[in-house]
Amino acid sequence: HSSSRGAAEMRPDGLIFIGKEEDIKKSGRITAKINGREIVVFYHEGKFHALDSRCYRKILAHMISMLQQLSIKYDIHGQACIVCPWHKFKITLETGEGLYEGINPLEPSPTPQWQSKGVKQRIHKLTIDNGSVYVCPPDLSVSFDSDYFAEKYKNGGELAM
Repeated sequence: HSSSRGAAEMRPDGLIFIGKEEDIKKSGRITAKINGREIVVFYHEGKFHALDSRCYRKILAHMISMLQQLSIKYDIHGQACIVCPWHKFKITLETGEGLYEGINPLEPSPTPQWQSKGVKQRIHKLTIDNGSVYVCPPDLSVSFDSDYFAEKYKNGGELAM
């Protein structure tokens, strides 16, 4: 998959244009800035998915991961996921949930099973109209872990050391 950068422009109804449907399908992904916030849009198995491009893990600034550099893993706990190249975190494309394999030590023969950490990565609602892909501005009244780094890197800013 290659990645390219979309030029965001807003429609009168508030939707923000991020790219042509066919271009995103061909490349498999695109990044775009939405009000200074970088997102990545994936096309996977007939669906578009949009989420913050910065991993949700709060770590040192020099280790921040951009999710567009990763590959899509199939069928983790029945869901398509991306895996952060730095942290190896599994994040669902559909919901932004963080997944991990854990065991229940109280079981007689503990076996690792996929579990949810909850929604960690902000996903963005997409609309397709006349061959163009649009994203809705995020509802920031609800916060997710990925918001921290999305804000710190807004407009190309760098996290203070």
